[in-house]
Amino acid sequence: MSVLNVKLVNLGLPKTGTTTLHHALTQAGWRAADHKVRRIHDRTPGMGGTYIARQLYNGYFETGDPFRHLDGLYDALTEISALNPSATLWPQCDYAMIKVMRLARPDMLFVATWRPAAETSDSMRRWNNLGEDRLPAGHIPGLPEGYGATDPQRIRWIEGHYAMLRDLFGDDPRYLELPVAADDARDRLAAHIKIDLPWWGRRNENSETGPSGKNDKAETARGAA
Repeated sequence: MSVLNVKLVNLGLPKTGTTTLHHALTQAGWRAADHKVRRIHDRTPGMGGTYIARQLYNGYFETGDPFRHLDGLYDALTEISALNPSATLWPQCDYAMIKVMRLARPDMLFVATWRPAAETSDSMRRWNNLGEDRLPAGHIPGLPEGYGATDPQRIRWIEGHYAMLRDLFGDDPRYLELPVAADDARDRLAAHIKIDLPWWGRRNENSETGPSGKNDKAETARGAA
């Protein structure tokens, strides 16, 4: 059995630098999960290829410990939401889930990758139909079905999400809101998780379209947010 245990969870929303966080942690030697349990990490039926969010909820409802099925696989969970026609799972927006994460693992560290809400909303709009189609079709905590197709609606939801996290965590030292574009973002994160980070930069930048009208993470992101 691997000695890996989940010790960091990102509660930030999609398009706030989650891929940057994932790459930075991977370059530092951690195994980080981005959206899904990759089959290279676990080929067990019912695990490999499933959403991280699904396994968090499975652990929570089966045992009371959201990390029950992810310990032994990952050091960090860098993107935990899922959004497709058959599943809308947003643990980072779920107060009860966040609370039980803190109770189940008192030494768990949390980070919330952050970008200005207007930038995040615009990036969502341009990302694989996330902003204008998939978000309004979902049932997301704080963003009910039918909302999220416009910038003002997305911005209100984004701002509300981070306000909730600030209210929930207060001055808890286990929590770090991380502006990923800040000059000292790498230093802040390194101090928070107490490891050296040899890389920090920008990964998975949006453009309106690439050569095929897609971006380099479209296949990964399809059906997930």
